[in-house]
Amino acid sequence: MVLTLPLLACLAWRDLATRIIPNWICVTLAASGLVVRTLHGLEALAVSAGLATLVLLAFLPIHARGMLGGGDIKLLAALALGLPAGGTYRLMVATALAGGALVLLHLALRRLPPPACCPPGAAAPRRVWTIERWRVRRKGSLPYGVAIACGGAWAILSDWGA
Repeated sequence: MVLTLPLLACLAWRDLATRIIPNWICVTLAASGLVVRTLHGLEALAVSAGLATLVLLAFLPIHARGMLGGGDIKLLAALALGLPAGGTYRLMVATALAGGALVLLHLALRRLPPPACCPPGAAAPRRVWTIERWRVRRKGSLPYGVAIACGGAWAILSDWGA
């Protein structure tokens, strides 16, 4: 699971910049989760696989209504696959809290003046900041992968101490 935190950071940046959660990250997280849970025994693997399936099925209707992206659902299920039952619970709670903070941040950003054009050759963080402010002012979608990455990091780090 040491590789998971850098993957989540990469995923959060990518979702913020492009609103796309790369499939290779979800597959890598799911595969590493399978390995970790298998090391804890077949019963642990079965519980995690069942919870991941439950997470996937629970969020499919939300995706069907257009309120959550398909990449977000795949990411939640992939993370749940590598966590015990308590970790999956912490993932969901921390993701919901991080999502609420993300919504509040987006609402606050709407009050800022329109962003100035980014000069050619500007650094990537500045370009992403400018584009994000443009998206916020036009009431674009939230980069919910950022909230899921925060929830996943919280669940993983809180499991290390257990």
